[in-house]
Amino acid sequence: MPTRSKRPLLNVTEEERENLSKIAQSRTAPYRKVQRARILEQYIDGNNFTDVASSLKTTRRIVYQCVDRALAMGVERALEDMPHARRPAQIQPEDKAWVVHIACSKPKDFGYAAELWTRKSLAQYIREHCASAGHPALSKAAKATVQRILNEQELRPHKVRYYLERRDPEFESKMKEVLFVYREIATAPVQGLKTATGKPLYTVSVDEKPGVQALGLTAPDLPPVAGKHDTHGRDYEYRRLGTASILAALDLQDGHITARVERRHRSREFIQLLQDIDTYYPKDAMIRIILDNHSAHISKETQKYLAGKPNRFCYVHTPKHGSWLNIVETLFGKMAHTFLRHIRVESWDELKMRILKGIDEINAAPVVHRWKNFNALASQEVA
Repeated sequence: MPTRSKRPLLNVTEEERENLSKIAQSRTAPYRKVQRARILEQYIDGNNFTDVASSLKTTRRIVYQCVDRALAMGVERALEDMPHARRPAQIQPEDKAWVVHIACSKPKDFGYAAELWTRKSLAQYIREHCASAGHPALSKAAKATVQRILNEQELRPHKVRYYLERRDPEFESKMKEVLFVYREIATAPVQGLKTATGKPLYTVSVDEKPGVQALGLTAPDLPPVAGKHDTHGRDYEYRRLGTASILAALDLQDGHITARVERRHRSREFIQLLQDIDTYYPKDAMIRIILDNHSAHISKETQKYLAGKPNRFCYVHTPKHGSWLNIVETLFGKMAHTFLRHIRVESWDELKMRILKGIDEINAAPVVHRWKNFNALASQEVA
């Protein structure tokens, strides 16, 4: 039979007893706090240490510590963790700096085949080479340890974020030239723009969307059926029927689209687009074209055609690697999200026909595209 403890009774107020009961039944309080509240409840009820430890599935040492702390400092203090000194950090700042240095290098620089570290390979390299590099504290560094060190510096060496370097020394000036055109159109009078000589001036944004795939079905699509499946069903296999290039000219003043669908986009196809533009607009007008630096736009064949149309076309080039400044890109985005989305055809000619039909539908209710952000121009004017 267990002997009774010689420790004195723990006297508590009714409020303290209610608080102990509330914590002992809590599902959100920390586990150690709940356990201590249950130990003190049972001790107050007169249970001996062996029975308390057995019922709570813990050790007598933990029960002794909790009761002794309550007798010495009170119930409230006994429920909380005692302050204690932290162990001195074994991994020093110079060790972390070495880890960061390795992480910011590429594995191939150390004789590996990989281009980028994985967290596992980085941690393994650090464990294997830390002693020879003078950082023995890292000999047991796991992936989590290495990850914490990298997180402190907000580093993710296992990922790649692509960027495009500006290689055009005239990028700023060309960008501002394009933006000046957009702002001129946005503030144009109702009767339209005119050149210095009084000729009507029309502005079109021109570009190509290559690689539009003509894909055919290998089995008929299954329509949605109420109660069975709520989407179209489609066999995942398909037939490749070739690719098409969409050459488009977007009128920035009224939203009209002049377009062609070709198998390729060489100089001859671009010249045909220019001929379509020339046919569409009045003969006495000048046509200002915003376009990128594609070889077909500046080839000898294209220059020869332009020379035969003096004072008819005026080029405004976007910067190299700056085709995102060309508003016609928004038109191609609209096509991709509307009639080109999930398109399947029986032949390349059907793809061409449906693209041209989609463009006709847009022209039936044209939308004027506008550039809204002129911060680059505003900063130049303030300067």
